[in-house]
Amino acid sequence: FENLKIVINKFQPDFIFHLAAQSLVGTSYDKPLVTWNSNLIGTVNILETLKEFKKRITVVIITSDKSYKNVEKKSGYKETDLLGGEDPYSASKSAAEIAINSYFNSFLKNRKNINLGIARAGNVIGGGDWSKDRLIPDCVRSWSKKKKAEIRNPNSTRPWQHVLEAVWGYIFFASKLKSNNNLNGEAFNFGPKSKKNYKVSELLNIMRSYWSDVYYYYPKKRKKFNESKLLKLNCFKAKMLLKWESVLNFDETAKLTADWYYSFYFKNKKTRDISIDQIKHFEKIFNQRN
Repeated sequence: FENLKIVINKFQPDFIFHLAAQSLVGTSYDKPLVTWNSNLIGTVNILETLKEFKKRITVVIITSDKSYKNVEKKSGYKETDLLGGEDPYSASKSAAEIAINSYFNSFLKNRKNINLGIARAGNVIGGGDWSKDRLIPDCVRSWSKKKKAEIRNPNSTRPWQHVLEAVWGYIFFASKLKSNNNLNGEAFNFGPKSKKNYKVSELLNIMRSYWSDVYYYYPKKRKKFNESKLLKLNCFKAKMLLKWESVLNFDETAKLTADWYYSFYFKNKKTRDISIDQIKHFEKIFNQRN
């Protein structure tokens, strides 16, 4: 906390985007204390620093779609739905939301220099993710070595979206939040606009068409930890109040993701160059459709 406070007060930022987290469900079972310290106390450290911050500032705290209490809701979770979680990751994220709400109403709500909002995103995929026990990173690591990837739950559905969709949503939200006090303290979902739920197996089938020699298998003995089978976000609030919608369709999301890793592993391109090319490509699509 002390180090964070010193850095923020020295830097005097106009915006803070808080994304830092232990973000893996599997790791949260192995390292629950690390997970709680990062996801809950790390968020509280930001909030505590804001209590005495004097400069005009806009803060977007990113939590998770897993902040919602999982009831396998087919229509998609709305921002007003009940929060909660059983696994340490989900529980720590919903706890962070309770802390944010507490600090906002107790200390920040009437501060004219601070506007704060919460962003909840779906399962973000795209180049640059090397995390363990995540679908795409596990797959591309195996495929790059001509090995079969182990798939835990082929029938699980997720609100898959490309990382650039989430990033532009966060930035767009921050720009609106800065100038509109009515958005202060509000939470928004950022996810794909597709009404169809896509399974893990469907994502892999599309990836197969953009990546040669794709192999995977379903192990008989799977890692024993609880994960949501059905997860979907309702993003109507962001569409109505922010005028935000996702741009890419499911196939484009999968293709951009496959292309990034394929360029890295087999074309020896630098990660920065691949990413900049994809940002420019995304901007081109965005300008055509918006």
